[in-house]
Amino acid sequence: MKERVEQALESIRPALQADGGDIELVDVVEGIVKVRLKGACAGCPMSQFTLAHHVEVRLKEEVPEVVRVEPV
Repeated sequence: MKERVEQALESIRPALQADGGDIELVDVVEGIVKVRLKGACAGCPMSQFTLAHHVEVRLKEEVPEVVRVEPV
């Protein structure tokens, strides 16, 4: 599952990088995906929105076993 999540993140990464940020997969435990936002995303006030409405939705579409995404 972790490999599938990483592949899904690869499809999201260019949009984040275009805004000066990035995302790093930290771990996947029982469907909970733990990620670290980097660059401009780390301090962005919209980061929670990005995680919930962009990253989490996309991951759930591509990897249905994903329960939620949590920042670390």
